[in-house]
Amino acid sequence: MSTTPMTNTTPRPLPRPARAGTPAARAARRVTGLAAGAVTGLAELGFLCVAAVLFVILAAWSGGRRAARRFAEVGMAWLVALERARLAAWFGYDTGGVPVGSGVGYLALRATFGTFASYLTFAGLFVGLLFLYGGVGELLSGASSPVSLRYPGVRLTVDSGPLGTVYGLVLLGLSALWGAATVTAERRLAAYCAGPGEREAMRRRIEELTVTRSGVVRAVDDERRRIERDLHDGVQQRGVALGMLLGRARHGADPAAVAALVDQAYAESRRLLDELRDVAWSVYPAALDELGLRAALAGVAERAGVPVTVRYGLAERPVSEIETAVYFVAREAIANAAKHAGAQGVLVVLSEDEHTVTVEITDDGRGGADPAGGGLSGLERRVLALDGALEVDSPSGGPTRITATLPRDGAERQERSCA
Repeated sequence: MSTTPMTNTTPRPLPRPARAGTPAARAARRVTGLAAGAVTGLAELGFLCVAAVLFVILAAWSGGRRAARRFAEVGMAWLVALERARLAAWFGYDTGGVPVGSGVGYLALRATFGTFASYLTFAGLFVGLLFLYGGVGELLSGASSPVSLRYPGVRLTVDSGPLGTVYGLVLLGLSALWGAATVTAERRLAAYCAGPGEREAMRRRIEELTVTRSGVVRAVDDERRRIERDLHDGVQQRGVALGMLLGRARHGADPAAVAALVDQAYAESRRLLDELRDVAWSVYPAALDELGLRAALAGVAERAGVPVTVRYGLAERPVSEIETAVYFVAREAIANAAKHAGAQGVLVVLSEDEHTVTVEITDDGRGGADPAGGGLSGLERRVLALDGALEVDSPSGGPTRITATLPRDGAERQERSCA
């Protein structure tokens, strides 16, 4: 293993941050991660200095150089692994894999920047809290004193209480923004320096495509079996009943009885058509192509059997495969809530950003949904085939939240990734 800085020639996009937890919990995790980063940064700076001194001292003989190199390789591998664990635990970012180098460049950059940035963040928070505490305290006690502010050509006199409060709020806000920027910078630095190399990324991509291709085949087979069950248990049974009614009417001798049988056969034929229409709608709703996702979800809400609220936050129609996946995720989640969870209400929220489309379905049922069950596992395979992610949060007692995040450009992204 070499001690040259790690470089990746192919930029990799940052993964979507984890959605789990409240904003306060996510902020607490990031603050903890920054504090841990300050500690590990000092350790990394100390290690790099010790390693450099050893190289200088032991450079006179080959055995010493080998020992120093081995010490540096083991130490840097351990510190890079420690940084990965910190990023995954507190920032929700997993670089994964084996880096394309020893890590000296990454450790030097991260230790210098991370320590300095974390120090600025916590210093700003500390000073801001001091200003806020003093300013609010003076406002409440009424002990504010005049403070003279002099600027070029301007002289102001203000009370110390409001001034300290404003200074404290401004410093806290700037420190929060600086901390968020530090988290983003650490993620990007890890993505470019400590993530998998181009060959490793390609190997993972091929493995992922192999798995998702197999998943798509299983999902298609599962869908065919479901259609067969619907036809056998519904349409076929009604067709048999209709045939029996018509047969009895054909051989009947009493005109009144025959007329009654024909009426029953007519009613049964209407039910058969409704059943057949439901099966066709469950396979693929025509409204999805003709009227779009909003209208198709409105149809699902009308048929759900429980109150369903749809909040549609998409500015324009997604590409066809993404629209279809979003529709089936929402339909399956609503059906599960109505049939199995005993829900009294379902909320469907569709949102988007620059890169992704997200659908989140929440119900107030009893919870306990199994992500490995047939319906949800089939949806996961469909979503994974489009480079998306499906999350199921269903504690016992509820509520259940199912979230699917999909790329806006759908299959085009996969084609570009494979090119």
